[in-house]
Amino acid sequence: MFAAERRQLILEMVRANGAVSLRELARVVQTSEVTVRRDVRALEAEGLLDRRHGGAVLPGGFTRESGFPQKSHLATAEKTAIADLAAGLVEEGEAIVVGAGTTTQELARRLARVPGLTVVTNSLLVAQALAHANRVEVVMTGGTLRGSNYALVGSGAEQSLQGLRVSRAFLSGSGLTAERGLSTSNMLSASVDRALVQAAAEVVVLADHTKLGTDTMFQTVPTDVITRLVTDEPPAHDERAATELQALADQGVQIAVAGSGAGAAGPGGDGAPAGRQQPRREVPLPGQRRTHPGAPGAQLRSAAALAEQQSPGERARVADMRRR
Repeated sequence: MFAAERRQLILEMVRANGAVSLRELARVVQTSEVTVRRDVRALEAEGLLDRRHGGAVLPGGFTRESGFPQKSHLATAEKTAIADLAAGLVEEGEAIVVGAGTTTQELARRLARVPGLTVVTNSLLVAQALAHANRVEVVMTGGTLRGSNYALVGSGAEQSLQGLRVSRAFLSGSGLTAERGLSTSNMLSASVDRALVQAAAEVVVLADHTKLGTDTMFQTVPTDVITRLVTDEPPAHDERAATELQALADQGVQIAVAGSGAGAAGPGGDGAPAGRQQPRREVPLPGQRRTHPGAPGAQLRSAAALAEQQSPGERARVADMRRR
C-alpha cells in the first residue's frame, strides 16, 4: 500500500471512530506502528487529525468528546486487563461508587459475583451490567440523562450524592496528567465525577496508557486526591506515557499495572474477578478493608435513600476511614 493510500485509510478510520490507537491502525493498514506514527505525524501537520499518546483523534481534543460507540472500540484489550485487575481490589460487602465510562463498564461486569456489594453509580451501562447480579445492590443517582455516554448528570445527580459515604470510588476520564490529575471534555460529567469523589474515602482511577499525558478541558480529580491508578503497560516506544507514570508515582499515587492478556476474563466479562491472577506492579493499600452486610439480591435505589438509611455509627466509621 502506498503512503497516500495508508494515510487516507487512517484518516477515514479516525473520522469514523473519533479516536483510534496506533496498534489498531497498524493492524488495519498492515504495517508497523513506526510507519503509522510517521503517517499520523504527517496528517497532523496538515491539520487533519491530532496525535495522542498511543493513538490519533479528530482535531479539537480539548473540547471534543467521542461518543460511547467510538470509545468502546478504542484500547479494548487494555481496558479488559485494567478491569480484571481493578476488580481484584474490591472485597465482599463493600460499598463503592463507580463512574461512567467504557472502562468502568468493563469493571462492573467483573463485579457481578462479589457478594454483598453495594454499587452507587450515575451510569446506566454500569447499572445494566449489575442488574441481574446475585446479592449486589445497585444504587442509581438522580439527574438528567446524557445520551452520548448513558450517564446521569446535572444538579439532580449531584444533590442525590450529598451525605453519602462509601469506601472507594472507581472513575475514568478523557485524560490523566501528573500536573492536573484526571480530566474530561464535558463540564456536566466533570461536576458529577467531583461529587462522586467527595463521597469516597479513596479514589481509584482506571486509565489506559493512551490517556496518560493527555489533558482535557475540565479537571475532575486533582492528582493529590488520587489514591491509586490502575493502568496497562505502555508500549516500549511511548516514553512520554512512562514518564507520566513515574511523575504520578513521585506525587504519591499508587500505580497498579495490568499485564496484557494474562488472567483476563472472556468476552462476556461476567466471570469471577480475575484481577488477583493478573501480573501487576503495585503498592498495597494500608490497613484492613471494612465489610458491610450483603443485600439479598440486586436492587435499584436512589443514592439519597441510601444516605438516609446510614446510621450515625456507619457514618462515623466511614469518616474515620477518610481521616486514615
